Amino acid sequence: MSAPIVLLVLLAALLHAGWNALLRSGHDRLWSMTIMCIAVALASAAVALFLAPPASSSWVYAGLSAGLHVGYNLFLVRSYRVGDLGQTYPIARGTSPLLVTMAASVFAGERVGTGALLGIALVSGGIVFLAFKGRRLAVPSLPYALGTGCFIAAYSVVDGIGVRLSGAPMAYTAWMCALWGILMPFVFCALRGVGSLFTMRPGISTALIGGLVSLVAYGLVVYAMSKAPMGAVSALRETSVVFATLIGYFFLGETLTARKLLACSVIAIGTIAIG
Repeated sequence: MSAPIVLLVLLAALLHAGWNALLRSGHDRLWSMTIMCIAVALASAAVALFLAPPASSSWVYAGLSAGLHVGYNLFLVRSYRVGDLGQTYPIARGTSPLLVTMAASVFAGERVGTGALLGIALVSGGIVFLAFKGRRLAVPSLPYALGTGCFIAAYSVVDGIGVRLSGAPMAYTAWMCALWGILMPFVFCALRGVGSLFTMRPGISTALIGGLVSLVAYGLVVYAMSKAPMGAVSALRETSVVFATLIGYFFLGETLTARKLLACSVIAIGTIAIG
């Protein structure tokens, strides 16, 4: 993986941790996530209108990914209901790199070198280690966090294949995100009712900004997957847990223990191996 791609993915990781911190700090997270998606839909549609459409063979992947992103949104919101950012986020993100690597091998015929595989294993292990308290995984929302990780792996592989078929990474990302952003308000209205969506709550500006940040973050990742192996990009992206741990400590009042620092060191070593 080239140095520019590594830097782009690390930037995406920082942005991703940032918008998750914004979501975690909100009071009504399902509403906040839906407002984020509306911002994503509007911005993506505006960009897509100025781009040539992606190849027709990639549209089915864009639609499938949009649906998987909605599932990811619902599981992520549910996992944050009772879990800290510094615990739930590592589990959700830590389960995906190895799943992406295996799925990319089966469905996209990717082969990853020994050094990159070692790096992926270190990143994944370090991320999951972050989620431990003492000698056990003490996370009430563990099933939802693990489910979130499975959704991440699924849409990452779908987008990795779709963007390569599209011939236009930016257009593919814009249309996929527009579809995703359009779907989420319908799901919210089905769960809560139309009136609830348009009931003003504190934090709407934060949610809108978070949506735009999430769009930029994932756009960088999709572009990187068009240039580098999906498993390696996925693992490198998950270094966002290091940023999330620091954000949780400095801004959300969460603890920063020696265990967390050790896990971050393991993640850093894995990142070097991947790069």
